[in-house]
Amino acid sequence: MSPVIEPEELGRAFVGVDGLEKLYGPVQHQVEAIKRALIGPGGRAAERGSATFRPSAVPPFRPGWEGVARLGWGNGKFAAWVAATKAKPGEATIVADAERTDFLAAQPIAVLPIDASTHRRLRQLDITRLGDLARLPQVAVVSQFGREARGTTIDPVIGRATPEPIVADIDFPTAATDRTTLHNALGLLVERALRHPKRTGWRVLQVRARARQENGASWITCITLKDPSAEPDRITAPLATRMDQVPITGAVEFARDAASSARAGRQQALRRAVREIKAKFNASLYHVIAVHPHSRIPERRYALIDYEP
Repeated sequence: MSPVIEPEELGRAFVGVDGLEKLYGPVQHQVEAIKRALIGPGGRAAERGSATFRPSAVPPFRPGWEGVARLGWGNGKFAAWVAATKAKPGEATIVADAERTDFLAAQPIAVLPIDASTHRRLRQLDITRLGDLARLPQVAVVSQFGREARGTTIDPVIGRATPEPIVADIDFPTAATDRTTLHNALGLLVERALRHPKRTGWRVLQVRARARQENGASWITCITLKDPSAEPDRITAPLATRMDQVPITGAVEFARDAASSARAGRQQALRRAVREIKAKFNASLYHVIAVHPHSRIPERRYALIDYEP
C-alpha cells in the first residue's frame, strides 16, 4: 500500500498515505484497500496510521480482518491514532481535515501521550478535554506540560530506514580446500556480522556469501531466510547446505584483495589503540547506536554498547 511505514509499538504502526489518492482514489477507497490488504492468513491485529490500526480485545490469531483491528484516518499521527480508538473492531473512523479541530477538541485529555502525573495536574486544573487545553496559550502549555500536551501537533509518518548491508570477511593464510574448514569459516563470518553495531535491533532476512578461488573464479550464493533471524546457526545452516549442493571446485581464498588487506590493517590499528586507551585510563569504551531514534521516550532512542573494533 505504502513504502512509508513507522512501527510505533507492538500492535500499532503508522502508514503514510500521502499520494495514495492517485492510486486508490478518495479516502474511503484507500481505507477499503487497506482493509482488504489486512485480510489474509493469520489476520494479525495491527495498527496503521495516518491510517492507524488499534488492536481490539479479540485474540490476534483469529483469522481475517473482522473484529481484529481498528483503523483511523486523519491528518497527522495523533489525529489518526485518536480516530482509531473511536472505531469499532473491524471498522474505520475517518477524520476529514475540516473536522479535525472539532473532533480533537471533544476528546478527553486521557488520549494525550503524557505521563500519569501530568494527567493528574491537568485534572486538578479542571482541564478535562483537549478543547479546554486548546484555549490556553500554547507557550504556557508547552512550558508547563511539554510539547506532547498540545494535542494539536501534526507529526508526519517517518518510515523506518532500510538498514545498510553489513560486510564481514576473513583472510586465509593459505588457500583452503577442506569442506569443514569452509563451513567453519562461514560460521565465523556470520558471527562477526551479527556482532556488528549496525545489526543491533535488526534480524537478518538475506545473506550473501562470496569466495574467491585460486584460479581467479568466484563462488557466490545468496540465501533469503523464510523467517528473519539473529541466531547464527539458523543463518549458517542454509549457507552450508548450499555450499554442499553447489560445491566449490577449487581452493578458496576468502576476500584476499587489496581492500580487504587495508581493512584488516585498520582493524589491527584500532584494536591496538583501544587496548592502549583502556590500559592507560582503566576505563571502558562505548559506542552510541540508534535503537528507536523516533521514540517519544528519550531513553529508548539510543543505546551504549561496548566498542570492539
